[in-house]
Amino acid sequence: MEHVRDVSRLPKAHLHLHFTGSMRPTTLLELADKYGVHLPDALTSGEPPRLRATDERGWFRFQRLYDIARSCLRTPDDIRRLVREAAEEDLKDGSGWLEIQVDPTSYAPMLGGLIPALEIILDAVESASRETGLGIRVLVAANRMKHPLDARTLARLAVRHADRGIVGFGLSNDERRGMARDFDRAFAIAREGGLLAAPHGGELSGPASVRDCLDDLRASRIGHGVRAAEDPRLLRKLAERQVTCEVCPASNVALGVYEKPEDVPLRTLYDAGVPMALGADDPLLFGSRLAAQYEFARRHHDFTDTELAELARQSVRGSAAPAPVRDGLLAGIDDWLKDEPTGV
Repeated sequence: MEHVRDVSRLPKAHLHLHFTGSMRPTTLLELADKYGVHLPDALTSGEPPRLRATDERGWFRFQRLYDIARSCLRTPDDIRRLVREAAEEDLKDGSGWLEIQVDPTSYAPMLGGLIPALEIILDAVESASRETGLGIRVLVAANRMKHPLDARTLARLAVRHADRGIVGFGLSNDERRGMARDFDRAFAIAREGGLLAAPHGGELSGPASVRDCLDDLRASRIGHGVRAAEDPRLLRKLAERQVTCEVCPASNVALGVYEKPEDVPLRTLYDAGVPMALGADDPLLFGSRLAAQYEFARRHHDFTDTELAELARQSVRGSAAPAPVRDGLLAGIDDWLKDEPTGV
């Protein structure tokens, strides 16, 4: 009988969780019924939808499902519920710090405009953090599919609200569209305002996408970044700079980035010294939350408890958590390793 420790009790930070994608499936069903939104079978079957985003048609289907789910978030109460439940789920999985990612322009039409939408989201985050005890901060993400001027507007807005819990600026959606350098000014605005730079790269596109995020956007974290495993020189660069990759293994397989769980290059990045923060990405669509990503590393890549603890440390070190929170989480990780493993 193998003896292992419970990964849901391993303290960790969660650095890659999208806003609507954090929703509980049961909450989506309730809100859809409330507002008369027809949900496709892919969102009601109780099983994660079959998605393959490596071609444009598959990515369009993924975005369509996401947009339908987002259309069910219509009031401040809906936003508050989503954030509170996301915090509750994270706490169950051992998270002691959450940085949730959101593009407020996507919620503006329902919530009275861009600034009201962002303020409603920030109020919800503050309330959920106070009610649950989980440290929660926000990473504002621009949409790569929109004009770079829109990204600059968001960056300025994010900087103005940095004292309300915004810690970073990102760039999401299909990285095969648009050039990273087109968004360099937006990221400069964010960095000058004290926000960390965390664009998506190296998921649907190859190593060049990661390199562009480093060189053109001066990223301090990379959303995903797994395709860097195809370029040894790039791996060395990430390791030397200690740029954390927010790796979401279950989503990589669900979207067809890799065919099998064993193909996700967790070992390659880990052995190269590249810091990783495992993340759930969009649990609503991919069917698994934070602790499951650590189980993924254990089951499919033979990570030991000592190595899983190091992954948790890397997530904490890569976060924007204040020193007391970091120190407490790191001490908790050490304590987790001291616990006797249980039979499985």
